[in-house]
Amino acid sequence: MNIEQIRDQYLGTALKNTGSSREGVQDKAGRTFGDIFSDVKAADNVRFSKHASKRLDSREISMSDEQWTRLNEATGKARDKGLKESLVMVDNLAFIVNVKSNTVVTALNDTERSVFTNIDGAIIG
Repeated sequence: MNIEQIRDQYLGTALKNTGSSREGVQDKAGRTFGDIFSDVKAADNVRFSKHASKRLDSREISMSDEQWTRLNEATGKARDKGLKESLVMVDNLAFIVNVKSNTVVTALNDTERSVFTNIDGAIIG
């Protein structure tokens, strides 16, 4: 769903319910369009599966804000290319990402002798 569809869906429903103009319109829960847009933007960030979270902890992998941003951007590139399961390399970190669900399924930091299977593409950067 793109931003215009979200806006139209939200504003159309809110305007019908309140009979008011678009300015300061709130939904039934009292949220403005800006609130909903922020929630949608946050949903664009990749999530980590339970397995991947355990791997981050057990392998003592930590990510900087800049690396986190690059992971999200690379996942977006994978989506744009139509990939489904992608290897995303960020510096010395490797992530297998299920692009459709926007979820990191595993993570590792020692990629020197690694074998990656069941992927249909790789984003390195």
